[in-house]
Amino acid sequence: MNATRSSATAGERAALAECKGIWKRFTTDEVETVALAKVDLCIRENDFIVIHGPSGCGKSTLLSLLAMFDTPTAGTYHLKGKLANELSLDERARLRNEQIGYVFQSFNLLGHLTVFQNVELPLTWRSMKPSERKERVISVLERVGLSHRAKHYPSQLSGGQQQRVAVARAVAGSPAFILADEPTGNLDSKNAEGIMELLHQLHAEGATLIMVTHQLGFGAKATRWVRLSDGRVVSTDRQAPTPTDGIIAGTELRK
Repeated sequence: MNATRSSATAGERAALAECKGIWKRFTTDEVETVALAKVDLCIRENDFIVIHGPSGCGKSTLLSLLAMFDTPTAGTYHLKGKLANELSLDERARLRNEQIGYVFQSFNLLGHLTVFQNVELPLTWRSMKPSERKERVISVLERVGLSHRAKHYPSQLSGGQQQRVAVARAVAGSPAFILADEPTGNLDSKNAEGIMELLHQLHAEGATLIMVTHQLGFGAKATRWVRLSDGRVVSTDRQAPTPTDGIIAGTELRK
């Protein structure tokens, strides 16, 4: 990603993804749980959106739908002009591979693969020459400061290093936007700050970033704050939440 950040206003930037009237219900043993209720959300190019709210409010469910790991029970989701609801599993997987970089809280690295192989794996699903894959992997590992660990396995890395590998894997394919689910949740403060610095750099270069977090201090540079409660969007703000919203010292109180 070497594009410079656009100075265009939100209204001038193209819509990258859009949710309209999204509902997500889960039914088990005749018990229905509503995870998302009538969610409307427009994501524009070069947005940096922080999705926040109390535990269990639907944040991770919404991120999963945006990544097309799941489909809504009702409503529509468009990604790059394509209606995700109507795509087959293969079509969704292909679109996700081409357009989305996903950073998991639990890293989700494959233990039997080296750092290099973990980062390269999503690129192998594209029509890309091995030489180009190698060049991309080496470049992104250098960027996250782990080129010297390319031949190591995840078990030989610290938690902060594993998360940097996960970020490298997510961005190696130059995705249209990056989805990060609590990317600093399992890290100490020093490693967490390093991950956020990298994500901020990617956003400054033109990436669109959607981040779920309880640690709202790490979202200081966000362009929009979307708060969920009981599966509903209860506020969308351009300014960071204030202490009266249940935030103290940048971290949301868990009730």
